[in-house]
Amino acid sequence: MQRLVMLSLSLLAMSSFLTIAAQSPAPRVKVANGILEGVTEASGVRSFKGIPFAAPPVGNLRWREPQPAANWEGVRRADHFAARGMQLPVFADMQFRSAGMSEDCLYLNVWMPADAGAGKKLLPVLVYFFGGGFVGGDGSEYRYDGESMATKGIVAITVTYRLGIFGFFAHPELTRESPHHASGNYALLDQAAALKWVQQNIKAFGGDPKRVTIAGESAGSIAVSAQMASPLSKDLIAGAIGESGSILGALSAIPLDRAEQNGEAFAKACGANSLADLRAMTAEQVLDAVKKGNPFRFPPDIDGYFFPQGPYAIYAAGMQAHVPLLVGWNSEESNYRAIIGNDAPTLDNYDKAIKKLYGTGADSVLQVYHPASDDEVQAVATALASDRFIAFSTWKWADLQIKTGGGKSVYRYFYERPRPGATGASHSAEIEYAMGNLPTNKVYAWTPDDYKVSATMQAYFASFIKTGNPNGPGLPEWPAANTSGDPVMHINVDSKAQPAVHQDRYLFMDSRVKRE
Repeated sequence: MQRLVMLSLSLLAMSSFLTIAAQSPAPRVKVANGILEGVTEASGVRSFKGIPFAAPPVGNLRWREPQPAANWEGVRRADHFAARGMQLPVFADMQFRSAGMSEDCLYLNVWMPADAGAGKKLLPVLVYFFGGGFVGGDGSEYRYDGESMATKGIVAITVTYRLGIFGFFAHPELTRESPHHASGNYALLDQAAALKWVQQNIKAFGGDPKRVTIAGESAGSIAVSAQMASPLSKDLIAGAIGESGSILGALSAIPLDRAEQNGEAFAKACGANSLADLRAMTAEQVLDAVKKGNPFRFPPDIDGYFFPQGPYAIYAAGMQAHVPLLVGWNSEESNYRAIIGNDAPTLDNYDKAIKKLYGTGADSVLQVYHPASDDEVQAVATALASDRFIAFSTWKWADLQIKTGGGKSVYRYFYERPRPGATGASHSAEIEYAMGNLPTNKVYAWTPDDYKVSATMQAYFASFIKTGNPNGPGLPEWPAANTSGDPVMHINVDSKAQPAVHQDRYLFMDSRVKRE
């Protein structure tokens, strides 16, 4: 009888607890524009999604620098992702949770630890920029989710910004209209506006505005290198993480006049005689017009405002942000078929492909990227394809930051862990590992070794975000690079620092680059 009474009391107590939990108010924070109401995740992390950091860039604000977000009355629900930016379906691996697609896309998402908030010690902040070649992607993608990072004591943020023609369209009329005599780079200006929003509002989420690390992969990594170079944003950050790519050779900035010529050609193809005609087109009509050409034909430009001069010149002169940098690239950023196509990987086919690609310069390429036998062709062609695509630009970023970054530490990695079933670590393969989000990707049958790599890589990232140094308890020692020849951390099942190799490749690539 006594056991039955005790069991009844236990069930009653549990019922009361569940009722109180169900009735507990949703988390709220007050930011500059009003009150936000988010949700509490099962982990205890509190999330606030779809927060406007700028006004909708529609109508006459299309192709304008981001304007301040409007205030709102009462409580704004922040329990779902807002719309992603206008984009074509270029990439098959993107899994969105956003509320459709729209020009009205300037929103960010915040995950704060369960014990963060008013009266508590301010925590380090991670602001993550998604990848996708500046033509695709969104802050709602599962692989960038900030909940896992928040469980590590970090306030995590993803930002959605304008893409493609909406993010980088330049035109002489836009330049004349601009108070800064600039056009293009709206996506980068969006990111800078988000960083300013973070400075103004992050304390409401328990974050420290003096400890903001920006990070990103691919186009997101290129964006990080760009934000470090811009006077608009370089003083808003305390650290930077780049995963595969930099503005110093990948999606490089072109001169403003060339960007304007691209814009005029697009307008002519659309039958638009003026900026007013272009703004009168619906977003869908603009995007449809982009389908008729190369979606990557609107790169960043040297506008004299976001970039007062070329990014390379900025880094070479040491005018970029002097902050710690963690940066690296993957073992198979591109496949050998990007060099030899569908031909068999033989010495003869490789030589023919190099001569076709490089013409009179083929012999010098073959001296550096030189397979000794048919068996080595695939690996050497993969290395060349990877360097040409994005690895070299990432190396150059680290190289210049070591030389001109004010003595701040640079930590370099080489990521080697293939996803299950793959032969090499392909471009973007590391994202879920680094962000602790393997369970969100159901495509792969993750193994204990995958989770081991993820635990190591995320711990490195978390430690760097907190201290500017990736090293921490139980982690293999990761030495900083004081010269370009210093060791590189190889991240795999058994991660370890190894001597820098392939310097000859990167120096060779460096000698061939024509910079704006």
